[in-house]
Amino acid sequence: MSDYLFAYGTLQPELAPPQMAHVAAKLKPVDGGFLRGVLYDLGGYPGAVPDANATGRIYGTVMQLPDDPDLLRALDAYEEIDPLAPQASEYVRELREVELAAGGTLECWFYHYNGPANEAQVIATGVWLKRQRGVLADS
Repeated sequence: MSDYLFAYGTLQPELAPPQMAHVAAKLKPVDGGFLRGVLYDLGGYPGAVPDANATGRIYGTVMQLPDDPDLLRALDAYEEIDPLAPQASEYVRELREVELAAGGTLECWFYHYNGPANEAQVIATGVWLKRQRGVLADS
C-alpha cells in the first residue's frame, strides 16, 4: 500500500473546498509531479484519465498520507466512490507511478476519472486551477 497520494484537482494544497479543507490539511506536500494522460474540465472540478502512451501530461502534487486509516475512506467518500461497486463510481482509486519534478518516480494513490468524457473540455495544459467566482482560472 502506498503512503502517497497524487492530487491533480481539488485535493491539492490551497484548492480544497471548505468541506474538505480539514482533511486536505492532513496531507503533506512532497513534490510536484505528473502522469501521462488527459485532464478534463468537468465543471467545478477536473477528471483525469491516465494513459502511459499519451503525449499529454496531467500535473499535480504528490502528498504524503498521514498514519490515519480513516483518511483514505474520507477521500473515497469525497470522490463518491461506492465501496460495493467501485467500477460504477465516477472515480476509481488506483495505484500509479508518478514522475516527480525532482526526478525519479513514486507509487501513489490516484483518483482516475471513470465517467464519460462526452462533451467535457480537455485541459490541454494538464494543469487545473480552482474556479473562482464562476471564472475559470486555469486557461
